Amino acid sequence: MGLENVKCFLLDMDGTFYLGGQLIDGSLDFIRRVQETGRDYMFLTNNSSHNANFYVEKLAKMGLVTDRSHVMTSGEATCEKLNELYPGKRVFLLGNEYLAAELAEAGITVDNEHPEIVVVGFDTTLDYQKMWDVCNFVRDGLPYIATHPDFNCPTETGFMPDIGAIMDFIAASTGRRPDLIVGKPHTGIVEAVLRRTGLSVGELAMVGDRLYTDIETGVRSGMLSILVMTGETTEEMLAESATKPDLKFGRLSDMNDLL
Repeated sequence: MGLENVKCFLLDMDGTFYLGGQLIDGSLDFIRRVQETGRDYMFLTNNSSHNANFYVEKLAKMGLVTDRSHVMTSGEATCEKLNELYPGKRVFLLGNEYLAAELAEAGITVDNEHPEIVVVGFDTTLDYQKMWDVCNFVRDGLPYIATHPDFNCPTETGFMPDIGAIMDFIAASTGRRPDLIVGKPHTGIVEAVLRRTGLSVGELAMVGDRLYTDIETGVRSGMLSILVMTGETTEEMLAESATKPDLKFGRLSDMNDLL
């Protein structure tokens, strides 16, 4: 499998295009090359602690002027799934103001007192009361949806605990895992991309730094998977993993001459 059939590159963000607040060398050159060759790109992030508008502004500060059509968050994909499976249902939200804004924009009512569904995101405003409340509702048997599965979020200085750690807390207390996880490597976020782009999986490539989310997304969906070594994955991790990318590059711009 090569790059010749790719019409749109799905790009992970943190660890692939930038690291925390620092642009990775060559990232802007890669976007320019993609556009010069008549291809497109879409940023595909599992981080549901921010929404598309936040990322558009962040990318602009790094020198890439783009719009919301080029950003898909696990939060936005989760909203689409909620409206598909549970239209009109009230949601208990474990998430911050950005995820709350995405739900509101999608017409979904957040009611943390009398919910009908539980939605868990990467909540950077987490406190003990929230954890207590979410465990009560999960234990009561409400449908339980998580935006994505990541255990850690990369930063310039290491890693911060992500939603996977939150889900483990909930599981330890309630004995339940989510009924549905939307973000990479699960199918909900890919379905949202296919609807937005109108392309087939054979015309897409998933590019990222994580084997168990980014590369596994490509494997599960049947699209080209491309690993970059600018984030979480080390050569040792790659050698030991059963999940293998179709292609591997040091960084995004290492693909430029092949486009």
